[in-house]
Amino acid sequence: MESYKKLETIFTKVYRLDHFLGLGNWDMNTNMPPKGEESRGEAMAMLSELRFGFITAPEVKDLIESATKGSDKLNAVQRANLREMKRAWKSATALPAEFVGRKMRLTTQAHSVWRDSRKANDFVKFLPVLRDLVALAREEGAYLAAGTSLSPYEALMNEYEPGITTQKLDEVYANVKSWLPQLLKDIVQKQSGDAVIAFSQKFPQDKQEALCKEFMKIWHFDTDAGRLDVSPHPFTGMTKEDCRLTTNYIDDTFVQSLYGVIHESGHGKYEQNCGPREHITQPVCNARSLGLHESQSLFAEFQIGHATPFIDYLTTRLPEFFEAQPAFSQDNMRKSLQQVKPGYIRIDADEVCYPLHVILRYEIERDLMEGKLEVEDVPRAWNAKMQEYLGLSTEGRDDVGCLQDVHWSMGALGYFPTYSLGAMYAAQIMASIRKELGDDKVDECLRTGELGPLLEKQKEKIWDHGCVYETDDLMTRATGETLNPEYLHRHLEARYLKA
Repeated sequence: MESYKKLETIFTKVYRLDHFLGLGNWDMNTNMPPKGEESRGEAMAMLSELRFGFITAPEVKDLIESATKGSDKLNAVQRANLREMKRAWKSATALPAEFVGRKMRLTTQAHSVWRDSRKANDFVKFLPVLRDLVALAREEGAYLAAGTSLSPYEALMNEYEPGITTQKLDEVYANVKSWLPQLLKDIVQKQSGDAVIAFSQKFPQDKQEALCKEFMKIWHFDTDAGRLDVSPHPFTGMTKEDCRLTTNYIDDTFVQSLYGVIHESGHGKYEQNCGPREHITQPVCNARSLGLHESQSLFAEFQIGHATPFIDYLTTRLPEFFEAQPAFSQDNMRKSLQQVKPGYIRIDADEVCYPLHVILRYEIERDLMEGKLEVEDVPRAWNAKMQEYLGLSTEGRDDVGCLQDVHWSMGALGYFPTYSLGAMYAAQIMASIRKELGDDKVDECLRTGELGPLLEKQKEKIWDHGCVYETDDLMTRATGETLNPEYLHRHLEARYLKA
C-alpha cells in the first residue's frame, strides 16, 4: 500500500504539470503574440521533459512492481488506477527524453508553419515540415510498438484509443462504407427539393457570445470551473477544475459559433464530471479514451443539438438575441440545421458526411505510416478520396483539403479515428438512453431545453467511471454491447429518411 501511495504522489505532480502545459497551449491558441512562439516552445519543452522525468524515474518501475504484488490490498478503483499508471509508465518509458523534447520543439514550430501554409494555400511550404512530422511519427510509433504485437501506427492510435487495431478499424470502416455512401446519396436526393431561406442579417459577436453562454447554461456547464474564449480552431483544454472552451465567430451566421460551443460543452461536461472525484489528480479520473471523449461532444452536437425537437427549442430562443427574420421560422430552421450537403471542411460537416471525412484521413495516415504513400503525394491522395467519398475535388485547394486540420502539425497522427468512433459511440449511447427513458421523455427534454435527465444518464453511464473500466467493458455496461456501427446507421436513417 505504501508503494501505491507513493505512486499517487508522483502522478499528482504529473497532473499539476499538465495543468500548466494545458495553460500554455490554451494561451498559444488564444492570446500569445507571434514573437512568443519560440520562447513558448522552449518553455513547454522543458515542462514536458520535467513531466516525463517524473513518470520515468527509476523508482517508478520498482514502485509499480511492489504495488502490483500488493494489489490484493487495493480496492477496485485503486487497482484500475494502478493499471492506468502502468499504461502511462510503459508509454513514457518507451520514448527517450531527447525524443520528447525534440517532438515538443518541432510541433511548436510546425504549428506556425502550418497556420501560414493553410492561409496561403501553399502545401509546398508545409511539405518539409510534414516530412519531419511523419518521420517523427514513424519513430515514435516504433518506440511505442517495441515489445508488443502492435504496428507503429496502431501503437500511435493506442495512445488515444487503447485497445484499437487497424484490423478492427478496417472492419468497422468497411461496414460503414458499405452503406453510408448510398445513404448520403439518398438523403441528398430526398432533400433536393427543399428550399432553405438564408439568413438576411449580420450577427454581432457580442450577441452570438451571449447566445453561446446561454446554451452553456442549458448544458449545466460550470462556469466557476471553466470559461469561454476565442481561437481559430475550437477546442477544450486545461483541467477538470479549470476547463477552457473556445469557439470562433463570423458575422454571417450564429450557427458556427453556437454549435462549436455545444460541441465543446459536451467535452467540457465530461471533463468537469469525469471519474471518481476523490481521485481527481489520478489517471483513473481521466477520460477512458479520446473516442469516448468525442462521443460526449458529438452526443451534445448531433444527438441533442440537431434533433428536431431541440431545433424547435432553439428557434423559440433566437428572438431573445437577434432581430426576427424569415429564416427563423420553425420549418426553415429544421431544414437549415438538418441539411445534408457534402463539403470540404471536416469541422463544418453534417453528421452524415462526417464519418467519411474521418475515414479519408485514417486511410491516408495509415498509408503514410506504412510507407505506402509518400508525403508529397498527400494532396493527390486527398483529392482522389474526396472525389470518391464525397464527390468533391480539392485539386489546387489544399487549404480546404490536406492543410485544413491542425492535428499533423501537433504530431498527432493516429488521432483522427477517435472522431468517427465517437459518432458511433454517441449513437449507441443515445439508443440505450431512449430505451431506458422512453422516446417521449427524451423528446420532451429536447423540446423544452431541460436536459437534466439526459445529462444524468450520461453521468451514470460514462462520466462517473473515468478509466475504471476498459472501453469494451464500459460500453457493455452502458449499452449492453461493445461498439456496433449499426446504431449510427439506424440513427441516420431514422432522422433523415424516415422522419
